[in-house]
Amino acid sequence: MNTPPATATAAVAQYRAASGLMKPQSRGVPSDAAGIEKVAVDFEAFFAGEYFEQMFSGLEPDPITGGGEGESMFRSLMLQEYGKAVAKQHALGIADVVKRQLLQLQEQEEK
Repeated sequence: MNTPPATATAAVAQYRAASGLMKPQSRGVPSDAAGIEKVAVDFEAFFAGEYFEQMFSGLEPDPITGGGEGESMFRSLMLQEYGKAVAKQHALGIADVVKRQLLQLQEQEEK
């Protein structure tokens, strides 16, 4: 199974985020508070997951239990779940900033 490199995935995510922020009403950015909260938490989860990917990138598999072709895939899934757990707790505060910015953009569009 071929997985895209992390840089390509990050580039796609950045493009989607930038295009969504440029025209929030036409790009499907939710207008209700719950939807904005979800987008903000998802962004923080993505950011934290990418951060964990960088932290773990230099670590070699454990020689006793690790190795094999599937480890990189499962490590990536594990790190994504770590990112979701961090975002759920609002540990980094990124979701709060993103939510505030999306609400400001929404207010500007309504004027």
